[in-house]
Amino acid sequence: MERTEGVRPGAEGGSAGGRRLRADARLNEDRLLEAAARAFARDGAGAQLKAIAQDAGVGIGTLYRRFPSRERLVEAAYRNETAKLCAAAPGLLDGTPADLALRAWAGDFVGFMAAKHAMADVLQSVLAADGDLRTRTRDLLTEVVAALLAAGARDGTLRADADPDDVLMALGGVTLIAGDAAGRPLADRLLDLLLDGLRHHAPAKRPPVV
Repeated sequence: MERTEGVRPGAEGGSAGGRRLRADARLNEDRLLEAAARAFARDGAGAQLKAIAQDAGVGIGTLYRRFPSRERLVEAAYRNETAKLCAAAPGLLDGTPADLALRAWAGDFVGFMAAKHAMADVLQSVLAADGDLRTRTRDLLTEVVAALLAAGARDGTLRADADPDDVLMALGGVTLIAGDAAGRPLADRLLDLLLDGLRHHAPAKRPPVV
């Protein structure tokens, strides 16, 4: 019988052993998803699955048991990267002005979109099979942008009239223009320009009418 990875043979305590198995399985999955995101961003959706497993420190059998197909792995990596991007916003806002938090998050967004574009061939079939996945992802990202803009309106660093959908669309445009690694300096310059337009500025003083 195949030994379950991460569980000692003969481990005592059924419930404790079960919790250990779940913890180990979760750790292996996290490692696989992190390795997959790196590989897809670097090599595209055709990245070698064996190399992903090696990078994660697990056997190829572990990868296939959790993700029976390349499409399942791409989908899981996409969902995981989306969740990480969305979860990062509260930490960025902790003790940081909202305009700087939004700029940092925008940089992470460019990296997220670059990875998405790199695995586009396989991801398109995944999104076609799950028509709601694209919409759910956009809704989640829009909610994060809205929260960052609202924080900026409260602390006075961002203008209060910016529309989250417009901002997300503008960020998507930056990634289309300069989203790959070679274009990252251009992407950073464009993000700085975008953020400068979103910042709250006192009205310029008009010259006196004579």
